Amino acid sequence: MTSEGIGLAGFNKLPADAAEQALLACCSAPRWARAIAAARPYASTESLLEAADAALEALDDADIDQALAGHPRIGDRPTSAASAREQAGVSGDDVRAGLAQGNLDYEAKFGHIYLVCAAGRSGEELLAVLRARLDNDPSTERHVMRTELAKINALRLAQVVA
Repeated sequence: MTSEGIGLAGFNKLPADAAEQALLACCSAPRWARAIAAARPYASTESLLEAADAALEALDDADIDQALAGHPRIGDRPTSAASAREQAGVSGDDVRAGLAQGNLDYEAKFGHIYLVCAAGRSGEELLAVLRARLDNDPSTERHVMRTELAKINALRLAQVVA
């Protein structure tokens, strides 16, 4: 059974453990999922998304590392239906090879995976963004990565409450 598309009212009515599981499918940071589930019910999707952003802001680096662990590398085989949808624009051997090398360079520099909201973007665009972000300093990149994580979480939460 999937919780995708259950609507906001359905999400609000889920037992706490089921709500947390639905949220962990959006973002694999348990503290984030617990905070959002505990703050139910939400009056609107907008209030849910605001709570998701606030919960993300409250996460420490260890929590963020847990969130990142739930995402495949851009260009690798997606590990979930959500990742497959989001990375649908990645194709072509040259792009995949560029992403594979770029991912290695990125991880060597920043110590975590390259995370980008890939939905609706081509593989070429994702590769260009990766290369541009390699010029960031670690502090700037950590901020950019958190912003991208928030975008992904919002897309995935919207699917849950659709």
